[in-house]
Amino acid sequence: MIHIVDDDEGVRDALAFLLGSRGIASRSWASGEAFLEAQPVEDCSCLILDVRMAGLSGPEVFERLRDMGFGAPVIFLTGHADVPVAVRTLKAGAFDFLEKPFNDNQIVDLACTAMARHEAARAEAAGRAALATRRAGLSSREEEVMRLMLQGMLNKQIAAELGIAMRTVEVHRGRVLAKLGARNVAELALLLAGGERSL
Repeated sequence: MIHIVDDDEGVRDALAFLLGSRGIASRSWASGEAFLEAQPVEDCSCLILDVRMAGLSGPEVFERLRDMGFGAPVIFLTGHADVPVAVRTLKAGAFDFLEKPFNDNQIVDLACTAMARHEAARAEAAGRAALATRRAGLSSREEEVMRLMLQGMLNKQIAAELGIAMRTVEVHRGRVLAKLGARNVAELALLLAGGERSL
């Protein structure tokens, strides 16, 4: 669902029509106050927000949303005189901005790109969380074995390092791979490296 916040009814209707023509659901709001009061953040995958509105301005709405932890991408609509304001919002984390009058296909394409990136980021975050949960399920001994596995040590070397039987190492090694969902040490290293790069 894309949410549109603009105090110009004509702009709201035009955007809703454009998005609907591409099969994208949308909901419109006449003011930032109405949007914030309704708190429709759960189903919001992208927010199109006008910079200049009666009452709260777009940047003010954006600031309040950020304070609430709102993570969906925000596209600002701006007049030429508001470009410096829009640039500041980009630095503050907005996805992009478009000057009015905007190109019909451009704004829909931009919204689709924003939603796709947002969904990819959410999936990546979910993957990191799942990996962290699985890793938290490792015992302290399994963590030790995993650390030595990632250093490239053979089972007998790990056994000697930890002062345990090689068969015990094999059991721990199997559990580490199973718990973290990796088929081998190389895959385990890639999995953990990807999670750490994303954090």
